[in-house]
Amino acid sequence: MRLIVVRHGETDWTLVGRYTGATDVPLTANGRRQATSLPQLLDHVLDGQSPVVVSSPRRRASQELTSFQALVDARTSTRPSAARRRALIDPPITRCNRTKALRHHERTAPMATESTSFRVESGGHVDLTDRPTTTEPLYSSHKNYKKQLKKHVKKLSSLQRLHYASDHWSLLLIFQGMDAAGKDGAIRHVMSGVNPQGCQVFSFKQPTDQELEHDFLWRTSRCLPERGRIGIFNRSYYEDVLIARVHPEILHGHGLPDELIDEQAIWEQRYRSINDLERHLHRNGTQIVKIFLHMSKDEQAKRFRARIDAPDKNWKSSLADIHERSYWDTYMTVYGDCLSATSSEHAPWYVVPADDKHNARLIISQIVLDTLSDLKMAYPETTDKRHQELESFRSQL
Repeated sequence: MRLIVVRHGETDWTLVGRYTGATDVPLTANGRRQATSLPQLLDHVLDGQSPVVVSSPRRRASQELTSFQALVDARTSTRPSAARRRALIDPPITRCNRTKALRHHERTAPMATESTSFRVESGGHVDLTDRPTTTEPLYSSHKNYKKQLKKHVKKLSSLQRLHYASDHWSLLLIFQGMDAAGKDGAIRHVMSGVNPQGCQVFSFKQPTDQELEHDFLWRTSRCLPERGRIGIFNRSYYEDVLIARVHPEILHGHGLPDELIDEQAIWEQRYRSINDLERHLHRNGTQIVKIFLHMSKDEQAKRFRARIDAPDKNWKSSLADIHERSYWDTYMTVYGDCLSATSSEHAPWYVVPADDKHNARLIISQIVLDTLSDLKMAYPETTDKRHQELESFRSQL
């Protein structure tokens, strides 16, 4: 049994199938692996058998296969035979068989996830150190990812039209996460097919002087979606129980009377205020979905470096972002407490693994689809009187 590994781009390697002799046998979804370097790839596929790597473009195959075989030799302390080295450089797999294996694998690798598996149960305790920042890939290739996302966006567009026409519910999507967790990208890609007339996006940053003259829920309450609309909060009133808790000095700049600033009690009080607000909104027809993009500290560093390397993303970088990394463990504790205290049946939190942006977008789009599908919505019925009115319109055309 030998392994087929196909290269995508400069650094991505995907295990796509196994073959015995000339017969291709694609892997199941559980057998998929991904790696971002040859050593990682070796860790994934080296199981006591010599792997065969198929690389594209063909012109570079010899160098890549030689490098990979050198790692195999070093790891196993064995030297392959001359025949084996020739087989590595010129593997006995035809282009047709390789294409067939890839296509078959793509067809047999549907999205296998339940959005409820990422949901924080009401009353449950959340320890983010126990929650993964990665999960099994929900796509078999970049092409397959784009195909799945396009399908989700199309369904979402259809449900959004129904949502707008029924005009009974409003939907509020709240996105929270550490810097560079992918909030902007998720909103942009998942909501790309939604009619702008039925969707509103608000980003909440440092409060203005006017906003600080009011309670911490005031500035977001002004932006709540109307019935039939989808409202998106990129950060939200949760900032006042997250960053303000990590940096308590922020509270003293919010104009509150000193006797009301009890750093032991104020957070529980604010959790109750948030829960009361969300319960009130649900009773009045607003469905709330809260998404926490759970990213690892190493992945954040990788994305910060990418921002520095890309001229068109330099503007996103700031010293403040680097400074906040020193509070990472505190943020994880504070986020865990917040999610535990404020996830409810009517306003649930979802902890979405975010190290893989593509995976995260597929999960988020599935969560939004499931939420809209669960709402009791229908197009307005046309009465006999309305039919007659419409027919009178026809006669005037």
